[in-house]
Amino acid sequence: MTLLSKEGNKVSISIDGKVYDVDVAMLQNGTCSLIYGGNSYNAELIKGEGGKHYTVNLNYSAYKIDILDSQAKYMRMRKHQDAIQADTVTAPMPCKIVKVYVSKGDKVKAGDTLFTMEAMKMQSNYKVASDCTIKDVLIAEGDSVRAEQVLIKLEVASEEK
Repeated sequence: MTLLSKEGNKVSISIDGKVYDVDVAMLQNGTCSLIYGGNSYNAELIKGEGGKHYTVNLNYSAYKIDILDSQAKYMRMRKHQDAIQADTVTAPMPCKIVKVYVSKGDKVKAGDTLFTMEAMKMQSNYKVASDCTIKDVLIAEGDSVRAEQVLIKLEVASEEK
């Protein structure tokens, strides 16, 4: 489960790629009231280690969930930034695009910066992990983007010569 946004009791989450907008009210003793799709549900939340792992008891069933919030997702992206380069660059969280350094058709080398983003009052550079050609740039400086939004399309250079 990925926490996409939270504003008061309104929570937007993604589970296996499907987005759910839920109204959540915390009650006593780890019980919460959920409203989704016009239906009301009561669930018991049992917090696990680290505060990001829960067991949710709902309708005589138990579900184990791990919450991946924006900060955890950002840290995971930073840690795996040198992994295999995908053919699209997506926003790891809602953010603002501060600066775009590439244009359609540009050839970039591994380690080159594509753009600078700002999230959680911090600026970060997004760098490519391998040589690429920019197929399309779908952002501009000053844009506000949502989590998982495709920002840049790439053609990753093959290693065969």
